[in-house]
Amino acid sequence: MRGFNRWMKHHGIECSDALLLSAENGDSSRSLSISVKALCDLKVGDIVATIPKQSCLTVRTSAASSLVEEAQLGGNLGLVVALMYEKSLGPQSKWFQYLQILPPFEPIPLLWSLSEIDSLLTGTELHKIVKEDKALVYQDWKECIKPLLDLDSFQLNPEFFTADEYIAAKSLVASRSFQVDEYHGSGMVPLADLFNHKTAAEDVHFTSVSSSSESDTESGNGKRDADDENDGDDEPISPQLETEFSGGSDLELSPNSGNESTYLEMIIVRDVKAGTEVFNTYGSLGNAALLHRYGFTEPDNPFDILNLDLDIVEQWSLSLFSCRHSRKRMSVWRRLEYSGCVSEDSEYFEISYDGEPQVELLVLLYIMLLPDEEFHELDLALSATGKVKETPSLRLLGKERFLSAEDSEASKKLLLTRGVRQALLSLADARESLYGPNSLDDDIKSFTESSHITDPKLYHSLTLRISERRIIERLRSFASSGAGILRTAVGTRKRRRVEGT
Repeated sequence: MRGFNRWMKHHGIECSDALLLSAENGDSSRSLSISVKALCDLKVGDIVATIPKQSCLTVRTSAASSLVEEAQLGGNLGLVVALMYEKSLGPQSKWFQYLQILPPFEPIPLLWSLSEIDSLLTGTELHKIVKEDKALVYQDWKECIKPLLDLDSFQLNPEFFTADEYIAAKSLVASRSFQVDEYHGSGMVPLADLFNHKTAAEDVHFTSVSSSSESDTESGNGKRDADDENDGDDEPISPQLETEFSGGSDLELSPNSGNESTYLEMIIVRDVKAGTEVFNTYGSLGNAALLHRYGFTEPDNPFDILNLDLDIVEQWSLSLFSCRHSRKRMSVWRRLEYSGCVSEDSEYFEISYDGEPQVELLVLLYIMLLPDEEFHELDLALSATGKVKETPSLRLLGKERFLSAEDSEASKKLLLTRGVRQALLSLADARESLYGPNSLDDDIKSFTESSHITDPKLYHSLTLRISERRIIERLRSFASSGAGILRTAVGTRKRRRVEGT
């Protein structure tokens, strides 16, 4: 770490003497495991580091800026190219010493073989997503990266721009990049990316500081949805939560603002005892999101959720009723303006960590099981007025009921008929069957015999499988008892199913 410490000093990065950058032998996928520890007690408000933005590896600061601009590569795709280019420069790169301490890649499932994905992730939220990612990322390389080698204006070394090198750089950007600011976009932030994650246990907070005004300004919270605005809340900058592995939008080339903050500060937001590790947090993420983006999991993660595909619900319905019956009742459910969570071309329902399903799923099951006479009454009422007729048995299906605090809980309890509870048990069995012949006890036994050091892929995939299957157990308990407070998720949802946001 001495070379990196000298590099930081040369580039104006100030790291407090109260911090120790500790490097140890990592797992089988990486040469070093780096953590940040406190050498003395740290108090809230202590500034432990300042990082000039010019020391961050971004498209703006990289020697590859003209290459990225000529190729019209935007978003994280541009940053990946910049990282690959800097690595190809070797000691000539401004970030050579920084790049030396990074692993060659992060062990995210994107880099696993197809056989490993099928054997380790079958049944989990990640199985289908990672296989799609692998196809998309190779397509990106073929369409966006490979043509760079033919540009006459640049002499690129082909060895550093292969598909494998692209995927490796993609894994580093996906797991380590931060949103620096609007001008720089996302970037690799030396020192900041050495702090490890701990769920709901943030010790350090990052802010932008203008050298001219000396006033603190918030520089963003890592990845946000495209339509989100920075609301000025005091939030940490967290690593990019990018889940799309295809190219981003075109690079915005507006000039740097005169009021642009010039460096980042790292501030202690919770007292830290001497000798303990100082943690950042990457957000309130479940294990599917953590494994997908960062390559690790956390046992007993309270932000875990389970997704139940609409396809499973449709198959359950077709096992009991005719296709016509299922279609008509699904149509009424949608006419009541209900939907599941939407992710690209799939629709699904979330089951919370406590095993509580979304209200939308319960409403759908309730409608599917309605006696014919009551269903026809509901269908006619909707056709005539577009609203549910004000009858005690049917008005509970109106979405307004679940937005009203006064009526919500009573309506939810009415949905939990004996038939709906039995349906939930059947859906739990169907979802469980996706994991294959091994039981939960088999997975737990394999987990206790595994090691995150010698076989991290098996260890973390089992953590994910076990966390999801325990949610299925809790769903069964919920269905059997009918107790609990149901999750209300009424409204439009369009987000990646593993984002955990």
